[in-house]
Amino acid sequence: MTLVMIATICAGLFTGAALYVNLVEHPARLSCGSEIALREFAPSYKRGTVLQASLALLGFLAGIVAAWTRSDATLAAASLLLVPVVPFTLVVILPTNKRLLDPALDPRSSHAAALLTRWGRLNAVRTVLSLLAFLAFLWRDVGGTSFRILAQH
Repeated sequence: MTLVMIATICAGLFTGAALYVNLVEHPARLSCGSEIALREFAPSYKRGTVLQASLALLGFLAGIVAAWTRSDATLAAASLLLVPVVPFTLVVILPTNKRLLDPALDPRSSHAAALLTRWGRLNAVRTVLSLLAFLAFLWRDVGGTSFRILAQH
């Protein structure tokens, strides 16, 4: 398996996980009410963090090494699109996560509901960033394949 394939797969898996959270898990969590949503958020967040951070890091590293060895600007751009996901999470989303995980937060309060809603919107930004990276990897892969097929005929 090539580094480009690894980067593309990592970006795709990250995007799929992020889309799942935005379109399925978080809305389902919210439909149960703030109290249950907060109770479910902590273990889900813990597991999701490890998975998505690993995918973003591996996808970036595989893509940037492939870009460097191939002198491929498209691969570099696709790889760099995965980078903002991590600082965005640490700088923008983490404060909301900490408030959601704070034992002093009243799970039945309107503040808890507002924090959960905010978290969903912020996670959507990560979803868009990862989707752009994944599409850039695919565009590079499909474009390269198309050109090779045309050149053979």
